[in-house]
Amino acid sequence: MSDLSPESVVRNARGHWRWQVWLLACALGSMIGLGGFTFEYGGGASYLSNDPVACKNCHIMQGHFDSWQKSSHHAVATCNDCHLPHDFLGKWFTKADNGLLHSWAFTTGDFHEPIQIKPRNRLVTQGACLHCHRELVHHMLPTGPYADMLDCIHCHAAVGHAHR
Repeated sequence: MSDLSPESVVRNARGHWRWQVWLLACALGSMIGLGGFTFEYGGGASYLSNDPVACKNCHIMQGHFDSWQKSSHHAVATCNDCHLPHDFLGKWFTKADNGLLHSWAFTTGDFHEPIQIKPRNRLVTQGACLHCHRELVHHMLPTGPYADMLDCIHCHAAVGHAHR
């Protein structure tokens, strides 16, 4: 016969909760340890910088880095200047979003090679072009909210990545 006294029920419940807390602590510890190792091994801190060398941590970016060094923008713009929005939230949201997607793609090997810019990131790049060159091209900008405009890189594809 099992002991069904109130003291026994409380003691069994505490023992059950201790086991779950211990399991949760182990799971959290494992996640933090594995996450820390992955962040360190992958050079995660470098991605928080503005240094273009961080972008070529992934071997797939070597060609892009090499072509950027030959481009006309090499002396005036880094990867982040052209591939991230210039507002604080947009920059960090896009950086996190792209970092997560790049990590997934490069880990699983599920990506197009050579890599290609996605439509959303093409819009970011267009915004970066206009951010720096608005005074030069303001007379060519659309006058209405739904007016069409060619992408800057439609005609100037080699500006950021020459000889690709």
